[in-house]
Amino acid sequence: MTSRHAHDDTRWELGPVAGPVSPQAPAAQSTAVPESHDLPPLLASGLRALTAMEFPAVSFTVTPDPESVTDARHFALSCLTDWGVPVLADDVGLVVSELVTNALRHSGRATGGRPGGDVHCEGVYDDPADPLGSAPSAIRLRLVHRAPWLLCGILDSSRAAPRRREPDYIAETGRGLHLVESFSVRWGWRTLPQGKIVWALFRSP
Repeated sequence: MTSRHAHDDTRWELGPVAGPVSPQAPAAQSTAVPESHDLPPLLASGLRALTAMEFPAVSFTVTPDPESVTDARHFALSCLTDWGVPVLADDVGLVVSELVTNALRHSGRATGGRPGGDVHCEGVYDDPADPLGSAPSAIRLRLVHRAPWLLCGILDSSRAAPRRREPDYIAETGRGLHLVESFSVRWGWRTLPQGKIVWALFRSP
């Protein structure tokens, strides 16, 4: 697994997505990540493909289930194999796991029960309910591959900005966005009419 954040090819990249956190700030302090605007045309086109499910984007429904993070990662890795870029498996698998975990933890209304258990209540992406009558999904993992680039996005029902915390390397949580930044070429987020998309960009060697 290798960090691709400092890749030389900048056609898709943005400037820094957030300013540095003061070294004197307590570990629990968090900083809202600025929304990404004025993207390079190719990246903007990829995001449109993800949000509108335009070809060649593919989509996976994230269910409110303990195995959903693993299932989403397996879906992503299967797509990488089909597209002939298994070399990205470690980086994409880690980032997908972090972003899906964050979406399950933070999106939707808190209605009690286990974390993430309420995120499917609103059906924000006009997904039909399944034949058994369960609530429509509010979270999607989407991927689009345009060689040598791979773009992944997590759509959820919360419009709140992702928040970056000063990493605490002793604590078991709080490092998610730092990992996303380290193992992707670039990442960011954008509000949608019914939520947001958090995206991460990768480049095959």
